[in-house]
Amino acid sequence: MAFKYLVIVESPAKGKTIEKYLGKNYKVVASLGHVRDLPKSRMAIDFENNYEPDYITIRGKGPVLKDLRKYAKKAEKVYLAADPDREGEAIAWHLGHALKLEEDAENRVVFNEITKDAVKDAFKTPRTINKDLVDAQQGRRILDRIVGYKISPILWKKVKNGLSAGRVQSVALKIIIDREKEIRNFKPEEYWSITGDFEKDKQQFEAAFHGFDAKKVDLPNQEKVSEVLEKIDQKQPFAVQEVKRSKRRRNPKKPFTTSTLQQEAANRLNFRTNKTMSTAQQLYEGVSIQRNQTTGLITYMRTDSTRISNLARNEAIDYIEEEYGKEYVGAKKATSNTENAQDAHEAVRPTSAKRTPASIKKYLSKDQFRLYQLIWNRFMASQMKAAVYNTMRVDLEQNGVIFRANGSQLAFAGYQKVYKDSNSEKDNILPDLEKGENVKLLKLDPKQHFTQPPARYSEATLVKALEENGVGRPSTYAPTLNTLRRRYYVTMNNRRFEPTELGEIVNDLIAEYFPEIVDVKFTAEMEEQLDEIEEGKQDWVKLIDDFYQPFNQEVEKAEEEMEEIEIRDEPAGFDCEKCGHPMVIKMGRYGKFYACSNFPDCRNTKPILKKIGVTCPTCGKGEVVERKTKKNRLFYGCERYPDCDFSSWDKPIGRDCPKCAEYLVEKRTRKQTQVKCSNCDYEEEPQK
Repeated sequence: MAFKYLVIVESPAKGKTIEKYLGKNYKVVASLGHVRDLPKSRMAIDFENNYEPDYITIRGKGPVLKDLRKYAKKAEKVYLAADPDREGEAIAWHLGHALKLEEDAENRVVFNEITKDAVKDAFKTPRTINKDLVDAQQGRRILDRIVGYKISPILWKKVKNGLSAGRVQSVALKIIIDREKEIRNFKPEEYWSITGDFEKDKQQFEAAFHGFDAKKVDLPNQEKVSEVLEKIDQKQPFAVQEVKRSKRRRNPKKPFTTSTLQQEAANRLNFRTNKTMSTAQQLYEGVSIQRNQTTGLITYMRTDSTRISNLARNEAIDYIEEEYGKEYVGAKKATSNTENAQDAHEAVRPTSAKRTPASIKKYLSKDQFRLYQLIWNRFMASQMKAAVYNTMRVDLEQNGVIFRANGSQLAFAGYQKVYKDSNSEKDNILPDLEKGENVKLLKLDPKQHFTQPPARYSEATLVKALEENGVGRPSTYAPTLNTLRRRYYVTMNNRRFEPTELGEIVNDLIAEYFPEIVDVKFTAEMEEQLDEIEEGKQDWVKLIDDFYQPFNQEVEKAEEEMEEIEIRDEPAGFDCEKCGHPMVIKMGRYGKFYACSNFPDCRNTKPILKKIGVTCPTCGKGEVVERKTKKNRLFYGCERYPDCDFSSWDKPIGRDCPKCAEYLVEKRTRKQTQVKCSNCDYEEEPQK
């Protein structure tokens, strides 16, 4: 079929969606991402010539480029419609070079959402390629190449093959290890609490010890608790000393940015960052929701902005008024003055507020639906009024001892009609109390506690820490976390990052010889300077040179002075059943494993299985051990496999169900652990 205009996008899914909007005069083809890049086999940066990169055609992209050139020759005009960010701008620039398009041609088309109106409007106002955006991406790429390709070979030589360092990766690893050191050095401190059960007019409520008279008092030990209890006559009532009633507003959160989407998807949906981004990409590029009607369901998912367009705001208001009433519509939020289709960055939001999750559920996969619902709910909530709580604080007094009770009740749901916060509070209704009244003391419950160490980072909390420290950018978080796991610098234990011995060795070496590479403040300042290239305030060559000159001296020093570290094999304590030689524990790419010391003559290997102290509920002979799937997901199985095929995603606890006699398991969520039956509906009270 003849065509007048060629449009090049990155992915076939995106191309399929926009081709339907543009009509028969347009042919839309996909470049399948970048067509040119730095070669993997060498540095490919000319240090003597302003750090000029030596780009080559990516292996396997030859046929793609051949087809693109063929189509470009037939077209009156070529449009470059890669994604609206630095990476997309760089892809468009590389395509322009590969196809020998004019550098000042107005052929760059950008749209923040893949809907009919947005795409058609974008093609009315094409622009030239933004060289500042390209330089910003190129500066990051070259800087990352220098760091990775200069430090990694030193690690190969001094430690072991297959290791790597990276500008963002190394800082993320240091943050994880610093937290681990905090945990190791943590010394728990004792403290106590006293909770009282009180009653008025047969309505019971709880209050906690607050202090003496008007002063708050801590309870560091049992002696202090005894002092409090001695002052209380448990047969006498407490008097209501003060009642304070007020209203508290809880404001909705802003619509998602990339990082907040990654955090919330991890917390609520248990999605890893790469799963969140790949699913969001599918929703952005388009889903067929009716016959021959493919449309993008969300705006571009790589963004730091919480801005929304007036059009999206007005559509949300109409929906909220119609569905919930005018009283739920929030105050108008400030938006950017620019409403042009080329204004690249908005928050991550649905492309239409009227396209509710329920209305399109049947067209989406389970993961697509859950993520779309999260994005839609958060966006709609952001345009609604605050939730309002009636609160009540009551101080109870006897012999100068003060107990305090706090109550709250939701008075107006506001945004919580559609989006309950993960830490939303439950109603805690106190009796109608007045100053001077007496309440009956039912019992006192003193408890000993110990302070807990800080928690290890989950994906959500690590992304939040990186963002708060200004390290990396949203698009880098998912690949950074994947690299840390892939290199076996960290493992996931109960969905939290735990550094490995190898990770700590690498971190210590980089911290000693390349301190700025793992310095959070230095890396954050570098990110800001890289962003300034995008704004035309910074020259990328000067930025690279200012970094490289002192860095190269550190490289030379490390090559000379860093001592080789031998990761020795540990004796396993038993012999190889195949040849009789001692087995040893080796450090491999994916962690430690058993191997025969007679390698290479004997290649016997075994995984190291962690026993959990529970007898197999199927065979009753072997012990239950931790195992992992090919995708590194933890499950539990019998050590006698394949003779016994017992397996469970949940951890058996070694007790039988009192209801059906099947084995009980421990189910863990982010907030609590609960014992349930593996077979019936029996469950025990959750433990927080």
